[in-house]
Amino acid sequence: MISPKAVLLTASSKVFSRSAKPKPKRGAKSPVRWGKRVAPGRPKLVLASASPRRLALLQQAGIEPDYLRPASIDETPKKGEVPRTLVRRLARAKAEAAFGLANKDEKLRGSFILAADTTVAVGRRVIAKTDRLEEAAAALQLLSGRSHRVYTAVCLVLPSGELRQFVVETRVRMKRLSNDEIESYLASGEWRGKAGAYAIQGIAGAFVRKIVGSYTNVVGLPLTEVVNMLQGVGFPVYFYWLNSAEVDET
Repeated sequence: MISPKAVLLTASSKVFSRSAKPKPKRGAKSPVRWGKRVAPGRPKLVLASASPRRLALLQQAGIEPDYLRPASIDETPKKGEVPRTLVRRLARAKAEAAFGLANKDEKLRGSFILAADTTVAVGRRVIAKTDRLEEAAAALQLLSGRSHRVYTAVCLVLPSGELRQFVVETRVRMKRLSNDEIESYLASGEWRGKAGAYAIQGIAGAFVRKIVGSYTNVVGLPLTEVVNMLQGVGFPVYFYWLNSAEVDET
């Protein structure tokens, strides 16, 4: 029988010999060697978001951002702007704003900057976040008994300033909501500040009949795609996993 310790040591050896060492470009200096379990030269990750849901999702994937630097931008859609274009623009604007702030802070300089934006849409109509009761009621009435789409754009700024960006789309169908359900949900306050005026990870999960695509995308951050992107640019995702692993020494 293979012991947990042996599995961890084998995985650790593979991670630090392959995944965690970014491939140097021709003429570039040798990359930092991460070492075992301790990585003084490990690149930092800045999450450019104030969303507790995005932070919780990253933590769920075993990744703990080093810093939170929410970017304050104007999120008003432009005239005629379609949902997919909107989220791409906003995610990039958040990432670039956070990158600019990071470059002014010595401890943040050279970090990876991760930003995202999520919106809900019925056709080309965007259902934005709201704190107004009447707008939330109208949104839920619109979503009741029909399908809608949730778009999340993710933008990653590399330490070099290069951008990586993608959009994930998930289709969601809600059951037909009664007036009592809508009124009671509004009274809960869960809808405040949520795209589409609902939170699938909360009470509103009981309203969803069908979902096609990424569940975490609807919550606010498509984890599979985010982790794959981070791995693809050489960010040491596995280091976080190994660093949090608990091995039974007995």
